[in-house]
Amino acid sequence: MSKHRQSLLMAEAHQHMPQGVAENYRYWGDDRTVFVASAKGCRLTDCDGKEYVDFRLGYGPIILGYRDERVDAAVIEQITQRGTLSGFATELDTEVVRLIKSMCPNIEKMRFANSGTEAVMGAVRTARGYTGRDRVVTVEGGFHGLYDEMMWKSDIEHWDPQGSVPPSVIPFGAGIPQRARELLDLIVLNDHAMLEHLFATQGETLACVVLEPIIGNAGSISATQQWLQRLRDLCTQYGTMLIIDEVKTGFRVAKGGAQALYGIHADLTTYAKAIGNGYPVAAFGGRAEVMDVVGSHAGGVVHGGTYTANLVALSAAHATLKILSDTDALQTADKVGAQIRELLGRVFTAAGIEYAFAGPAAMLGIHFTPDVPTNYRDWRITNSELYRAFAWKLIDYGVMLEPDSREPWFLCEAHQSVDLGWLEDVATRAMREACDESVSRP
Repeated sequence: MSKHRQSLLMAEAHQHMPQGVAENYRYWGDDRTVFVASAKGCRLTDCDGKEYVDFRLGYGPIILGYRDERVDAAVIEQITQRGTLSGFATELDTEVVRLIKSMCPNIEKMRFANSGTEAVMGAVRTARGYTGRDRVVTVEGGFHGLYDEMMWKSDIEHWDPQGSVPPSVIPFGAGIPQRARELLDLIVLNDHAMLEHLFATQGETLACVVLEPIIGNAGSISATQQWLQRLRDLCTQYGTMLIIDEVKTGFRVAKGGAQALYGIHADLTTYAKAIGNGYPVAAFGGRAEVMDVVGSHAGGVVHGGTYTANLVALSAAHATLKILSDTDALQTADKVGAQIRELLGRVFTAAGIEYAFAGPAAMLGIHFTPDVPTNYRDWRITNSELYRAFAWKLIDYGVMLEPDSREPWFLCEAHQSVDLGWLEDVATRAMREACDESVSRP
């Protein structure tokens, strides 16, 4: 299919935005950047009329399907009957929190935000306000938003996994001052010795540990039950706040998120993405005594924002959460994800590819390696180049996903309409062609 309109739009967009896109991660190169004309259910149609079955789902917020009539109807009613923004409290604020609390026993009190980044900022500030401490710990491979203190990562791409030197810690990009790194430590997921050493040497200084138990930017590589429980116990022992970032896993992998799967509760939790089925809404909350440091009282933690708890976002969240609470939507997404995992396993086995799946079926990590990776460094030795080639072939055939294996496949309720026979056929062809290219490449 011709990409005539894509080329015209790309050329025009370059005149108005850096790289011709509204945020960095949408730029796939001048020839491959996707301009979407419409989206419905689990399908996208691009500006040149090509249709894709989408497993990217806007980085994961879509849990029911694009343009879900139930959610959109609630938003339209809110806009047309009651308004969008007043700068005051509404009954809907409380109603949404009550819904979340009914699904997530880790939440006693909550505040809203507009994005995952804002939710993490609020949770970290609250942890510091409660503990009176400054230091923050994150886990290699995790992603916790686009603000300076969280924008530090292990340079896994340039690390030698055969050597004895750990990967360097670098900023995500330019414009992030070195000073933002001074209060941040990184640890390795599932590394018991590193965890024990961290608390033995710095436990009294740690305000919080922030982590995704199922890492959304590392192919759903997951914490073990034992390691996460030990982290919980050490945080309790040292008075450190455990912040579980459920921006990707919340209301996706289970009604109560990753914490429901593990049976381990955080002191503070962040949510975004699936909470509103694509509408921009986020939240952070946790134990009442911790959250009660937030407020305008003397010494209170400052939290606010003009668009916080705006009624477009909250009406979408209310409708989405009611559907997730009262229907089998999550079970449907999980069931289809399990079916897709099985068919992909057949494709990989037939092609003689070593593979391992990670994470829950609705947030499926795929790694070309014989063993399930246990941390981000394990990802470095997977065959990510073959995965990338496979992914680009799938995109050519009308299956949309992130070409980087660090991004999982996201499933939504609407994926129940996918023709699994067609998907297995195109996946077989894509894998065959990717393997042929890797063999012929010098």
